[in-house]
Amino acid sequence: MMELDARKLRILAKIVEAYIATGEPVGSKLIACLLGGEVSPATVRNDMAVLFEMGLLEQPHTSAGRVPSHLGLRVYLDRIMHTQPLTTQEKQEIEALFNFRNPDPDKLLEDAARALAGYTGCAAISTTINRRSLKVRRIEIIPATQRTAVILLILSNGMIKNRVCRVDFTLTPKIVEFFQNFANGMLGGKSVNEISQRFIHSVALSLDEYTEIFTPLLTAIYDLCREASDGPIYRSGTSNLLEYEELRRIANQLFRVINSREGVMDLIDRDNEGVRVSIGRENQKMELADSSVIISKYRIGDDSEGAIGLIGPIRMDYARLIPHLEYFSQMLGKLLSDTLDEQT
Repeated sequence: MMELDARKLRILAKIVEAYIATGEPVGSKLIACLLGGEVSPATVRNDMAVLFEMGLLEQPHTSAGRVPSHLGLRVYLDRIMHTQPLTTQEKQEIEALFNFRNPDPDKLLEDAARALAGYTGCAAISTTINRRSLKVRRIEIIPATQRTAVILLILSNGMIKNRVCRVDFTLTPKIVEFFQNFANGMLGGKSVNEISQRFIHSVALSLDEYTEIFTPLLTAIYDLCREASDGPIYRSGTSNLLEYEELRRIANQLFRVINSREGVMDLIDRDNEGVRVSIGRENQKMELADSSVIISKYRIGDDSEGAIGLIGPIRMDYARLIPHLEYFSQMLGKLLSDTLDEQT
């Protein structure tokens, strides 16, 4: 790619900013006006032609103006855009979103996704990952009916997971006490990452003639451990995407990715730190070819981390959303860390 001089960079910046604001193709007369008349429309038109040849602009219709390409947006983000520090008022607005203080970390994540979606007008996702030292503190079995039990998995960070499990035998008090003691003896104090399918299988076999009847309970405990290890995923604001005309025709495809656990985890690079922006075709999923994703990572205590992100059109207001999301994730990480410390 040929080197861009200062004037072409300014023109590209104005085109991107105008497109973000309106979602409409941009013409040379508007750009000349936005530049304060310093450059004539003819000069702007010539520079726009060069930017088009470089692949930084696209022409959506024969007689229309230009819009930035995904490559043009990437150049804008990497070389032109300047994010402004949040004002005191903006920080206070974000802090006000965290007035909720539910002691359940999962509820905090769910509320955070909802608050972020409402604040930004995008779809929001939140999850936690990399709980390397998360351990099983205790397992409790609570009979709901004669053949239905609620399994409580109490973790070392204070989090509680639960699942309803149906069995093929009557849950008498003696059987419940026996299995609860057995489960805590075999699994209590172990890292959730240690509790693999192979490990659960070996635990089940140690029950000898009772292996088959207790397998559903052990399988449910395994599923809860996996959920705790991978972290829950919360989504909010997917209907916000329908507000953007360019996303309506592909909304169903976007919803499928967002509602898929695998789809969301693919958006989160476990090796990446801080804020990462993926524009259009930079995303691994072809369903996101006309969307942008902003993911911000944050720390939770010493051994865990979380990620919160936004999904929206490629004409996101990056200069505004990136610092807002970064501060939002810092607040969420601090709140989760404080909550987990209190519960531990």
